[in-house]
Amino acid sequence: MNNVEKWFGGVHALRGINLTLARGQVYHLLGENGCGKSTVIKIMSGAHPPSSGEIVLDGKSFAALTPIQSLAAGIETVYQDLSLLPNLTVAENVALTEQLVSAGGRLARLFNRGQMQETAARALAAVGLPNDRTFLQEIVADLPLASRQLVAIARAIATRAKLVIMDEPTTSLTRREVDNLIEVVERLRLEGVTVLFVTHKLEECYRIGGNAIVFRDGKCVAQGPIASFTKDDLSELMTGRQITATRYRERRPDGEIFFQVDGLRTDNVEGVSLALRRGEILGVTGLADSGRNELAMALAGVMAIGRGKMLIAGTEVRLNSPSDAIKHGIGYVPEDRLAEGLFLDKSILDNEIALILRDLTNGIGVIDRERARGLADDLSAQMRLNTKNIDLPVGSLSGGNQQRVLIGRWLTIRPRLLILHGPTVGVDVGSKDTIYKVIQSLSQSGMGLIIVSDDLPELLQNADRIIVMNGGQIVSEFEADKATEDDLYRAMLGSEKGAEQ
Repeated sequence: MNNVEKWFGGVHALRGINLTLARGQVYHLLGENGCGKSTVIKIMSGAHPPSSGEIVLDGKSFAALTPIQSLAAGIETVYQDLSLLPNLTVAENVALTEQLVSAGGRLARLFNRGQMQETAARALAAVGLPNDRTFLQEIVADLPLASRQLVAIARAIATRAKLVIMDEPTTSLTRREVDNLIEVVERLRLEGVTVLFVTHKLEECYRIGGNAIVFRDGKCVAQGPIASFTKDDLSELMTGRQITATRYRERRPDGEIFFQVDGLRTDNVEGVSLALRRGEILGVTGLADSGRNELAMALAGVMAIGRGKMLIAGTEVRLNSPSDAIKHGIGYVPEDRLAEGLFLDKSILDNEIALILRDLTNGIGVIDRERARGLADDLSAQMRLNTKNIDLPVGSLSGGNQQRVLIGRWLTIRPRLLILHGPTVGVDVGSKDTIYKVIQSLSQSGMGLIIVSDDLPELLQNADRIIVMNGGQIVSEFEADKATEDDLYRAMLGSEKGAEQ
């Protein structure tokens, strides 16, 4: 890319970007949400044309690329939203790009089934997924998020790619799956494929090695071997300010127990019991199939509880729906904000008031817009949104701002308990810092919080206690200020019981 500029109306998204990517090298594209990373990716993949500048592929100059030109040139992209076709099978999704390019962008009515099966089986094996006929015929919509993430990566490497762009590829992967992906990246590099790895997880970048490219405010502010930068260096380059890596949690609350679960059983959860004090932050982690996700959904009324008791302030409650949870003061921020949390085409204002529409309407069902606007303005300030225009569609915001809108929405019900399922998935280091400070502030106000996450540093920095699940049960509990990542990971794998409390 030579002096590439991009404008979206009055927004100057890219400012004179110059990038050179060599064959068989790994590059880490780093920066806060909204810094221009996604725009660069979309220009490379042909989704957006640059406003000015030049793109050079193998010595040939282009003013812009179409998606088919990009694919035909060997540029494959795994987008953060995966961009899979949920109604098609695993095999059809994996082999789609190859057959689309071979048909010049115009698919015939039928896939070449023989070629499709062969391509899909090879690519799935490369990312550590099953490649038997049963899995190939699975409908993608029926797969868990982690498996869908790997299917999207398999699609990207299914063809003879020259450049593979991975946008937040480890967002929903367990540590074991991340290890496997790192091996895939190294194998691609040895085969002469260039990899552009976009992530907010710096530890993964150091494990992979290669080169760092740092963006801030639409500019490339630093390039060089990643080993030549410390984490603090990169954080400051990305944000323009120093970010702490120490614990956000200052003291453990001593409030009374207000929330209890005794012998809870549901799908993939076997007899879980736990208690939470007012103002306490409880971390929950485990591998993808450990039952942690099902526990979060059961506590929020999203998944039916088969057996067991739930008590709030000493009174037993039954949750048959999310509406029941809301009535009892339980809020739930889901793991997938795009598919399960936000109305992307609606404004910040409309998203913020979605849970309290009845409270804002008069006798004939008309919303008090002035009151709603005042509430949304207050929430935007509390959640530190990087915009004062609450009429903007949420889909136009960065991932970090979208997550803050979603958390802010749940504050409108004034919850006693807020369950945060992957609260910083796909969020940059600066937005993480902001969200963590909001979490601590909510705790100090007396709210109880449960953070369900596989981001172990996140739990160690923010929680009072951390429970580890395996096989649907709690197998270990740790004091967060005394535990390490290795302690948690060994407990997740079942190789050590941890410090039972």
